[in-house]
Amino acid sequence: MITRFIVRHLVSRFVRDERGATMLEYGLLVGLIAIVAIAGMTAFGGSINTMFNGLSDTAGDVDTN
Repeated sequence: MITRFIVRHLVSRFVRDERGATMLEYGLLVGLIAIVAIAGMTAFGGSINTMFNGLSDTAGDVDTN
């Protein structure tokens, strides 16, 4: 009987505790942001690299005198 009471108390305390839920939500957000960032880099990586190479070539062609 006492064991049942202790288990019921621990389970009810666990259900009411929201600290773990908040940490889980932050973890899910970080994971989602990472997935979006990786997808964006994969999709636009080549065109961004080409753009920066063009800017670098243009900056190298500028006469500094």
